[in-house]
Amino acid sequence: MIDKFVPSVEAALDGIGDGASLMIGGFGTVGQPDILVDGLIARGLRGLVVIANNAGGDFGGLPKLIEQGAIAKVICSYPRATGKTAFDALLAAGKIELEIVPQGTLAERIRAAGVGVPAFYTPTAAGTALAMGKETRMINGQESVLEYALDADFALVQAWEADRWGNLTYRGTGRNFNPIMAAAARVTIATAHHARPLGALDPEHVMTPGLFVQRVFVAGSAP
Repeated sequence: MIDKFVPSVEAALDGIGDGASLMIGGFGTVGQPDILVDGLIARGLRGLVVIANNAGGDFGGLPKLIEQGAIAKVICSYPRATGKTAFDALLAAGKIELEIVPQGTLAERIRAAGVGVPAFYTPTAAGTALAMGKETRMINGQESVLEYALDADFALVQAWEADRWGNLTYRGTGRNFNPIMAAAARVTIATAHHARPLGALDPEHVMTPGLFVQRVFVAGSAP
């Protein structure tokens, strides 16, 4: 019998070690799997590569991981926060690497990995510092930059509902980066607000099929 529910955060995070690459869903505080990120803090990891929309903000567990020195590189579209964070200090000291990717390009690089597209051209960032060292070509009279698909060892995502096969639904803007990240990682770990019986989820509402999900931890109900 297929049952992807796990009893604890520790069981959900099993196998994540030093040097792993992690996609972390969310947009700001919305849809971010904080309970899973917090669970990483106690593991004392080093050399992690984190792919997320935000990094170094003043919310959730990611800043704690950065402050702890667990993260070697961040790939994101927006690393700044309203105040100074550990990320700013580590970046200034050369102790953490940052790769800035325009938000739409970041989403498309992740989506491309999930659907098996190895690379694509986009006019975004053409002629800017973000295109330095990258292959470009003229397409329909518009300079375009070659961008490569972006995958990861693990994806940590937050869902609204899940069944034991790992089918996931999302609520409102909590969807954001979560579905594309779930499809782009070798192991996808989800936290869900609600567990549903098999067959209870409307197939039209399932945005991440269980095919892409290996483990689900049910974090409890949310308003």
